[in-house]
Parts: sequence; C-alpha cells; structure tokens
Amino acid sequence: MKNISFRYLTLATLAGAVFTFGSNAVHAQTQSYPNKPIQLVIPFAPGDTDRMVRPFSDKMGEFLGQTVVMNFKPGAGGAVGAGQVANSKPDGYTIVGTSPGSIVVVPLANKDVTYSTESFEPIAALSEGGFMLVVPSSSTIKDMKDLVAVSKQSPGKLTFSTSGSKGITHMLAEILAQDIKVKWTHIPYQGSGPAITALLGGHVDMASTAIGPAQAHIAAGTLRPLAVFGDTRLNAFPNVPTLKELGYNIGSPVYYGILAPKGTPKEIINAIYDAAKKSVDKYNAQISENLSTLGAQIGLLGPKEYSEYLTKQKELFAQGVKLVE
Repeated sequence: MKNISFRYLTLATLAGAVFTFGSNAVHAQTQSYPNKPIQLVIPFAPGDTDRMVRPFSDKMGEFLGQTVVMNFKPGAGGAVGAGQVANSKPDGYTIVGTSPGSIVVVPLANKDVTYSTESFEPIAALSEGGFMLVVPSSSTIKDMKDLVAVSKQSPGKLTFSTSGSKGITHMLAEILAQDIKVKWTHIPYQGSGPAITALLGGHVDMASTAIGPAQAHIAAGTLRPLAVFGDTRLNAFPNVPTLKELGYNIGSPVYYGILAPKGTPKEIINAIYDAAKKSVDKYNAQISENLSTLGAQIGLLGPKEYSEYLTKQKELFAQGVKLVE
C-alpha cells in the first residue's frame, strides 16, 4: 500500500513539475516577446489590403522593438495565406492582415477550406474602408429610390458588376436585393478594377464595389455613389448616405485588421495591440492622410471589439452564402 501511495505521489510530483516547466516556458516566451521580426502575412497580391494595413505596421516596429515584415501569400481568394497563418505556431511571430474576406467569407463559401473564423485570435482592427453601390453619372438612376423603382419595373433587367462571384461585394448586393425584394443580374469580374472598367464602359448598369477603386472616378464626376454599406457615413464621402439610414436592413462596415493563430498567449495579443494603439496615438495625422487616398479612415478596435465585429460579419455572410449558392 505504501508502494502504491509512493508511486502516485511520484507521478503527481512529476506532473506538477512538467506543468510548472510548461508554465514557466510560456511566461519566459511572453516576457521576451518579441525577440525577432514579426511576419505579417497578406493573403492577397499587393493592392488594397496591404495599403490599408501598412500605414500601421510600418510604425508598430518602433513600439515592439522589432520590425513587422509584410509577406505576400496570395491564392484561393485569400485562403492560402490565411490558412498558413491558422496552421502556424501560436507564438506571435506569424500573423495575418486582412479584411473579413479571407477570414469570414472564404471559409463560409468554400467547404474545402480547412480553417474557420474561430481558427484565429483577433488582435486589432486598424482601418475602416467600405463598400458602395455606384452608377455612371450619365445614368437616369439618381438615388436609391430611383434604383428601387427601376428594379421593380423590370425584374432582372438591371445588371451589376462585382470583383468576383461569392465575394463580399456579390453577397452584399444579393442581401440588399432580397431586402428590397427585387432581382438583379450579377456579372462577376476578376477584381474591383475590371468591375469598375466594365461599368464605365457601359457593359453593366451599376457596381457593388470597394470604395478605393471607385474613388477617383467619383471625384472626376464619371461615377455617382448611391449609398454605402457601412453603419455610419465615411469621412471621405460625408454626403453619401448609408443604406441603414435609408431604411434598409443591412450594415457592413469593412475593417481591415490583424489576427494571430488560435492559442496565441493573451500577453502577446495585447503587446501587438498596444503597439498598434501607440502608432495611432503618435502618428494619427500621417496615417489618416495615407488612408484618405483610399477613401478610408482609422478604425482601431481592440481584441474584444474586433472579435465581436467578426462574429457579426459571420452571421451576415452566412445569410449571403445561402443566396449565392
């Protein structure tokens, strides 16, 4: 009996030692973080996403004591890069910078993707962009009332371009059409640029688009914005109403942020967020100026708020997936 008791005591002591060693190792890891450059994976080719994140990441190294290096991993609508980060060691040295597209929409729309929104630890939302409906300035459609009237007069006749089938801009337009109880014909293109070019060329009647690609054409007077999909009006377009304020049941602000693999210690998450916040506090004017060229603005959210935002996005686009299947 004494031998059995001694054996259990020995096992318990060893288990406690292992637990203590593991806890101490994690503590040492978080205490020394970061001690090498941080890889910020952008799951798209250079373009909109990196430009929405870079004004922050370029400054964060000052407060982290290590550089934040962008690493482009495009492919499969963002699934290649996002999937790599989801499967990376949760030590804070490999993170992803993205919109809800690759983190929320892709896993919902593509059953072959092996990660989900829950595969990540949200760190911070950084910038707020937006999506909008635009028509050519020559269009007889002047506002949303006109759009609804024309749509109901000729169901399915109006065409709209997007950056691709089953993407955010496609789903938002279909959710809106369902809310209005109208039917539009979708014409997908390979990217926002071609979608806007098609609209300018008269190949479609309107576009559901990210603001960045449409901004210069709106400023030049060749495109007319009807409404934005966000919850509040954007600083770059103070005269363009949101769909919500016009009475439509849809709001989808677009936050570009950074996330780490699931299981990354809270202390590391907070350290990265703190660097982002200090960057905004010190370089607010410079960051704001850089984002304004994209029709965007600072949209800093902490880990908890960013997580709540992504949860709402998942609920919205789960509805959208059903409409485009």
